[in-house]
Amino acid sequence: MTPLSSSSSQSYVKDPRNDGVEIYVNGEFFPRDAAKVSIFDAGFVLGDGVWEGLRLINGKLLAIDEHIDRLFEGANSIQLDIGFDKEGLIAEIWKCLNHNKMEDGVHIRMMISRGLKSTPNQDPRFIVGGATIVIVAEWKQPNPALKQTGLKLMTSTIRCSTPDVFDLRLNSHSRLNFIQALLQAINMGADEALMLDDRGFVASCNSTNFFIFRGNELWTSNGETCFNGITRKKAIKIWQEAGYVVREKRFTLAEVYSADEAFVTGTLGGITPVTKIDGRDIGTGQPGPMTAKMNDLYQAYISG
Repeated sequence: MTPLSSSSSQSYVKDPRNDGVEIYVNGEFFPRDAAKVSIFDAGFVLGDGVWEGLRLINGKLLAIDEHIDRLFEGANSIQLDIGFDKEGLIAEIWKCLNHNKMEDGVHIRMMISRGLKSTPNQDPRFIVGGATIVIVAEWKQPNPALKQTGLKLMTSTIRCSTPDVFDLRLNSHSRLNFIQALLQAINMGADEALMLDDRGFVASCNSTNFFIFRGNELWTSNGETCFNGITRKKAIKIWQEAGYVVREKRFTLAEVYSADEAFVTGTLGGITPVTKIDGRDIGTGQPGPMTAKMNDLYQAYISG
């Protein structure tokens, strides 16, 4: 089977079983081509909502408590009433998985908007119902070829925002700034965008969190202007537990260019090597042994 969008950290191997998957929309199930929300839905009108990505591995929802906590924290920050408590929402996820007879190798995208509006405008007081909840569960395996080739990144001119502008810890439906950054990278022949903060320090990528190795030390941003990544937290934890040094700090592109290795983290891809940034080879220009070790540690974690 051929990977889709094979040069993306979110690329995956096409699985024909997904053609028959039914989509959860507000407690009901619909075939893929029949699952719809209203054009007056707040999520469609102006991206007013939050989302979460999860994985089902060997019958277990990976890091489910952390994912649900992050979702509810985001919903609370924009005063969005999901309509379920945490246990109830997890039960809806399982309802979707059981309906589609899924037990392993599944990626879940849960999208929650503020709901139906009486007219398309910005004001949340024009909501006329409860939240809209959509759960898309698909058999999805990350593209294995990326572990061998790595990603090519380009530094975008679009910066990651500070919390006073827009807090990246919020998994908002609105992603236009990151899409713009990604388009810049694609147009320059790269796979994804590396993004800096407002002072020019390395922050994250357009959809993943970014790490470098300098010797055995693992460096990542100080967390002020990057995504609140759960895989990011796991990578930091397992490297520390393996007895190595992790530095969450500000660092510059110059320090990135002279790094020994680099990789990104995300829910679907896990640990994905980065081999080239701004046309420069990182280290040898090939996925390196430290990233491979990190990946081994991560695979042991998700299989445990």
